[in-house]
Amino acid sequence: MEALPPTLTSACEQPLLYDGTTRLYMSYVCPYVQRAWITRNYKGLQEEIKLVPMDMADKPAWYKKVYPKYQVPALEHNKKIIGESLDLIRLVIQLVISGSSKQRFAVELLGYSDAFNRALLDELRSKGPVTAEAVAALDKIDSSLSKFDDGPFFLGQFSLVDIAYIPFIDGFQMFFAGIKNYVITRGRVHIQTFTEELNKIDAYTQTKQDPQVLLALTKKKFGV
Repeated sequence: MEALPPTLTSACEQPLLYDGTTRLYMSYVCPYVQRAWITRNYKGLQEEIKLVPMDMADKPAWYKKVYPKYQVPALEHNKKIIGESLDLIRLVIQLVISGSSKQRFAVELLGYSDAFNRALLDELRSKGPVTAEAVAALDKIDSSLSKFDDGPFFLGQFSLVDIAYIPFIDGFQMFFAGIKNYVITRGRVHIQTFTEELNKIDAYTQTKQDPQVLLALTKKKFGV
């Protein structure tokens, strides 16, 4: 198991920049970061890509100079700073499975991921029972997971598309149960199998945090 470095706050000094080290500027509790973090682990790049975790509620001022968007994740590599993990996933998919039906479906799924996340986040912020819109978004994901029959993942076999979705689907499973008293896997066998199989992959489980801490943070953020 990798020994994770401590979280940096505004009082911490900046690590050396552009010294040849590849760094992933990140937060341990950010699902967007998990996309890049899981990919790093799955490819066995723990030694090649160093983690620089930060407290996003008390960010170091120097990080704004490193990455002017002042967000995570950001990757320092070859004297450049690269952000937007979803764009990086799209690029890799185009290189790996270009021209296939799976590649076209992968692009479609990645294009939908932000809309899916927004629909479910809006639902968590709302009062009352789960709406038809949120149910439809979950049903769409469940249906998408059955398109290929050579495995339980979006493209059949484990891919970067799964990395794009799993931090959110796993999180929504916990948040909807804890906030809306709603089980998103009920009647959705493909989502159930998807989360069960992803939680057998070390590259993902190594990035998971205490669910009760995440639930408390989410309740505080949404005022519930």
